[in-house]
Order: sequence, then structure tokens, then C-alpha cells
Amino acid sequence: MSETSPVIEARWPLAPSRATDWLRELADDDGLTGFMPPPLPDAAWVLNAMYEREGAPGGPSHDEHRRAGPADGSITPLTAGDHGAQELITTGGGLGRAEHPGPGWRRLRWAELARRTGDAVVPEGLLPSYRCLSGARRNGSWPLGIEPPTEGSLDRPTWNRLVELLTAHATEGADTRCLAYYNPMLVRRFDFAHLHVRAGRLGDAAALYDNPEADFTPSNLWAEDHAWVTCTDYDLWATKVAGPPSLIEALLADTEIEAVRLPWAP
Repeated sequence: MSETSPVIEARWPLAPSRATDWLRELADDDGLTGFMPPPLPDAAWVLNAMYEREGAPGGPSHDEHRRAGPADGSITPLTAGDHGAQELITTGGGLGRAEHPGPGWRRLRWAELARRTGDAVVPEGLLPSYRCLSGARRNGSWPLGIEPPTEGSLDRPTWNRLVELLTAHATEGADTRCLAYYNPMLVRRFDFAHLHVRAGRLGDAAALYDNPEADFTPSNLWAEDHAWVTCTDYDLWATKVAGPPSLIEALLADTEIEAVRLPWAP
């Protein structure tokens, strides 16, 4: 895979690293996993999508399925440590970008799954991550009939819809000038002395999803006028959006994406 593309270079050329200075000050952080902003003046968390196989929810877990494999020699056991003394658990979760699984799968909202299991959508004091919705898993492993959220990146449908909502509430619409920052864990070739930032139009943000430099959406995307900023932390299953109340209310009311307020992490 190429480490750059003509589309990205043309629409999202590299920008000076100093463009992140305001984020560093705002978040009071070094941005290693993404600059997490405070409300501006409001904020919500957009949850990464999960999917369920239609007509076949539940079933054996990913780990149970894998453990059944070695009996017929079709799957090699996973082990940890130099001597393979401890077998690892296959959780079923992924890392990075994600697509809709295809025919036979439907979007499973976090709230729906939480109602089934009796979990909170996001337990108080936590952020959206692998620690959520534990009641849906057996011994830490998701059922084969559920594709859980991926970590560290928005999925394509959620990214595209978020860009649409940002565009609808941006000062200049699709022509709003934006910047995108990729943290050091995302970009294949990263110079810690020069943070990886690209600049472009909000209307061209869909192209960033296929940026070959990384298998993730940007850690931060923000308007050049600092009216709003998003943060997709490398360790989380959601993206924080900080901006004006009208934008946040639109996110919370949207029927395509799923967003929540977390009073303990405003």
C-alpha cells in the first residue's frame, strides 16, 4: 500500500506542526493518543458502530469458536509469553477503520444492547471503551453474531455522517477550512519533532477515510476558526465532539449515529 495518495496530497496537503499549538494548550496534553478537548462550550461523544447478524444474535463467542478449531487442526492456538504457557482470549474486537459488514447484518445501537444486558451504555466514571457493555460478553469474548466497535477510529458510516453534520453547522459549510492531526501511533512514518497535520476543506473530509498513511481516522479534526473540534482517542470506542450547543444537540438527536453526553467527562 502506498504511503500517500494524489487525492490526499491535492486536497489535504501537509500543514505546519504548530497548527496543533492551540490544541496542546486547550487540552493541556501532548497529543500522544489525541488531544482531548474540553467543551466549546458543549460536548458529546459519538459512539463507534457495532453490528449484529440478522436472525442469529448471540451464539458461541469468538473465543469459543477459536478454541473449537484446534480439535480439527484448522486453527493454531494463540499463546502469550516466550514458552506459550498461557493461551490468549480472542475477544472479537478490532483496531482501526471499519466498514459495514455487509448483507445479513444490521446496526446494533449501544442503547439497545445495554437494555438487553442490563448494562449502562457507558458506566459512570468510564469513557466509551472495551470496558463497556461487559454483560454482552462471555469471559471477555464477544458473540460471533456481534461485530463490536473498533478501537481508535471511527467506522466509515459514522465518519461520513459526522462530516455531514459538521458541514451543516459549520460557518462556511463545505468550504470551511479544517485541519486534521494524526497521532504518532497512527502514521506509519512519524517524526516526533514534526507532528503530522494536514489542511483542507470540510467538504473533502470523506477522502481522509482512505488516507493510506494510516489505518485510522484522524485523531483530531477541527475548524480553522476553532469553532469545534473532534477527538478520536487511540484507546477509545468513540469520538468526542466539542463545539456550540446547536451542533451538539444535532448529534444527540441524529437517528443515524449514536451520541451520548457523559456528565463526568464533559
